[in-house]
Amino acid sequence: MTTKETINVVWLKRDLRLQDNEAITNALKSNKRTLLLYVFENILLNDSHYSDRHFNFIKESIRDINNQLQPHNTKVLAINSDITSAFNTVQELYKIDTVFSHTETGILVTYNRDKEFNRYCRNNFIRWKETKNNGVERGLVNRDNWFENWEDYMSQNLEVFEPSHNQFLNLEEIASLESLLSVTDLTTPIDVSFQKGGTTTGWKYANSFFEDRYKDYMFNISKPENSRTSCSRISPYIAWGNLSIRQVFQKGKALKAKSKDKRHIGAFLSRLRWQAHFIQKFEMEHTMEHASVNKGYHKLKKRISKNYQTAWKEGQTGFPLVDASMRCLIETGYVNFRMRAMLASFFTHILWQPWQAATTHLSQQFLDFEPGVHFPQLQMQAGETGINNLRIYNPTTNSLKYDADATFIKKWVPELAHLDIPFIHEPYLMTPMESAFYNFELGRDYPKPIVDIKINRKKASDILWNMKKDPDVIRESFRILKRHTINDRNRMLRSD
Repeated sequence: MTTKETINVVWLKRDLRLQDNEAITNALKSNKRTLLLYVFENILLNDSHYSDRHFNFIKESIRDINNQLQPHNTKVLAINSDITSAFNTVQELYKIDTVFSHTETGILVTYNRDKEFNRYCRNNFIRWKETKNNGVERGLVNRDNWFENWEDYMSQNLEVFEPSHNQFLNLEEIASLESLLSVTDLTTPIDVSFQKGGTTTGWKYANSFFEDRYKDYMFNISKPENSRTSCSRISPYIAWGNLSIRQVFQKGKALKAKSKDKRHIGAFLSRLRWQAHFIQKFEMEHTMEHASVNKGYHKLKKRISKNYQTAWKEGQTGFPLVDASMRCLIETGYVNFRMRAMLASFFTHILWQPWQAATTHLSQQFLDFEPGVHFPQLQMQAGETGINNLRIYNPTTNSLKYDADATFIKKWVPELAHLDIPFIHEPYLMTPMESAFYNFELGRDYPKPIVDIKINRKKASDILWNMKKDPDVIRESFRILKRHTINDRNRMLRSD
């Protein structure tokens, strides 16, 4: 009987890179050969939070890794399977000693999957070593010293990918495994408007931002059109791990040290801190995937309107900036933060729909879907945390302020493009004579507003401000602040 070779496995998740990947570094430090594995799991392929744009981004990321691995005569074994079946098949040819991976702050199905996989490892005498992902920690009960620990992590030396000869299973051996498994087709559509996945492309975006584009960062951050070039646009590459936050943070700090205009890059760095803060919050309070983190808001009831929800999802609400933002998001996978907040506010406040009904549509559209950011931010914009200021975005005010020349609206709501700019922002103000002049009819060429924004905005404001005084909301607010408040918020807000 042939003795099986003992190997290690790096289970790639949202860390699709070779450089500054501690799981890979730790595997290479062992005296056993390593298999790099990515599993397109059925629980995620079938989960309503995900869509093809995410899986195509992952495939592009794996192809990029494989290109980098060519000199090492290996590649990522990419398969469709559930995780335990995948490991059972690998163990038909090899004995697995240790699995290396990052700790994933994901949706509930991935957390439950990890618990099952932990049992699988124990039953099969496999060690599973997880490492921090971007400084987020598991098992915290409060934020004492969290920010200091995060900054220490961000200042550590980057992990360098320098494998020795024959440290990975070679292509021929991986082909033998592929013959036993359902191999994923890594080809992706070419003619799409989404950013392409992969570390190589991620650094192209990051480098162009740090070299020049950052200089207009704060000037354009809220503008729906200009922000598409002056913001970094690296959020998908961080969300899927093509770049580590530590890599980006260190590069940004180095630039800030020598830059004459420190304000823009400092503001960018502060947002990296806040991103980690929200992911840590979700890691510590995973129930917010389905329910408001402040339990006092569980008593808030809203009447479901499928018509409202459909109009919002399709960009047919009759409010031009809302519709332009949704159509842009559907087509490209990206809109800036202010437009995301406005979309969430319009849905939860103006349409008075529960935020839970918006979660999957938005997550499917966001190319940079990151659960740890998605759910806390959606609840904050819905005004259901009890600790944040209530912001009810007026789409017309935002339109006039941040898209004054209507460039963004003209691009994404072309049926309004031939109107004069005031009517592009508010087509419902046209008189019958003006409508005839433009050969434009509201309700025929573009939807009438589906709600009265003034009435609905006041209703939402009154209800939510009154709920802030509710004893249960107040009690929960104190609990949340005690659990999640960082010692020195000023350090989080600073721009260095």
